[in-house]
Amino acid sequence: MNEFEWRRQLRELRTPVAPRSDLWARIDSALEPAAPARSSSRPGWLLAASFAGLSLLAVGLSLRQSHSPGQPQVTVAAAAHTTWKPGDPRLAGAAIELDAARLELRQALEQAPNSPGLQRLLSRTRQQQSRLRQLDQQAG
Repeated sequence: MNEFEWRRQLRELRTPVAPRSDLWARIDSALEPAAPARSSSRPGWLLAASFAGLSLLAVGLSLRQSHSPGQPQVTVAAAAHTTWKPGDPRLAGAAIELDAARLELRQALEQAPNSPGLQRLLSRTRQQQSRLRQLDQQAG
C-alpha cells in the first residue's frame, strides 16, 4: 500500500453515516421541561429584619470594645515606637523578627522616602505586629 491508496481510503471514510435509530426522540424525551420558579414563601421583611439585627449587633460590639474599662488606650504611634515583648514564649521569635523588619524598613524609607513599595511593606509589618499582639492577648 502506498500513500495514494491511504488517501483514497481516507476520502471514503468522509461519507456520512446514518444512525441506526432516530436519536432526537430519545434526547427529547429525556429532557424534562424546566420547573417554574418557586415564589418565595418568606416575606420580604425577614431579610430587612436580619440586616437590621446584624447592624445592631455590630454597633453594640463596637461600643462595647471602645468602652471596655480594663484595657488601657494606646495610640498607634506609641505602639509602633515601643519594643514589645510578648508574654507567650512561642510568639517571642516572631515579635523579634517583625521588630527587626520594621527597623530595617524605616532605615530604607529614610533613603527613599517616596517609595510606595516600602510604605506598603511597613504597613503590612505593622498589621502583622498588631495581629501578633492580639494573639498574645488571646493566649492570655
